[in-house]
Amino acid sequence: MSYDPNTHHRRSIRLKGYDYSQSGFYFITLCVQRRDYLCVQRRDYLFGEIVDHQMNLNDAGKMVEKWFHELGNKYPDIECGEYVVMPNHFHCIVENNGNGNPNMKDKTGTTWKPGERVGADLRVCPHEMGDMDDMGMGEHVGSPQQGSPVRNIVQWFKTMSTNEYIRGVKTMGWQRFDGKLWQKNYWEHIIRSQVSFDSISSYIYENPKNWNTDKLK
Repeated sequence: MSYDPNTHHRRSIRLKGYDYSQSGFYFITLCVQRRDYLCVQRRDYLFGEIVDHQMNLNDAGKMVEKWFHELGNKYPDIECGEYVVMPNHFHCIVENNGNGNPNMKDKTGTTWKPGERVGADLRVCPHEMGDMDDMGMGEHVGSPQQGSPVRNIVQWFKTMSTNEYIRGVKTMGWQRFDGKLWQKNYWEHIIRSQVSFDSISSYIYENPKNWNTDKLK
């Protein structure tokens, strides 16, 4: 398909010149595929419900959680960080240790290493957070000699969770989905500083509490 500036106006699906297989910390968001309800698109709540500002996972949600924890077994250079399974989407932080887990440098050249999550109360969609200027739609190509590319990690996770969800529909009566379980692409953000790491971790942790104002609801 040729490029048409009138229709292909969404930002680039990758950060130009960035190798998504190199060591670092990445914030990833996956969404359940939208479907039409009386001409209004929304995402099914497949993974549980929010009750009293807490996420109550159903069996499908626990399955998503399980496959997230399996990432480290599939990809030894990947470590799983803060995460949350929401009724219709999933947020997580993953660390790629493919280059020996070096300390990171932020945009000012200051060396940092993630510490404990801070208690910031962030009530915005991650795609609107001011310091998340590297957020983009995923499907990236990386360098295998450095580490596991983000796109490979996400694709494996989507495949394994989708296959098990289909089995759940057939054998345990889970809610059916139309077409694909997950939206084709995904959102990712390169975490470049301690401040960004702490803010994103807090956003993930507080996500169930802020469900009523969640832009992905």
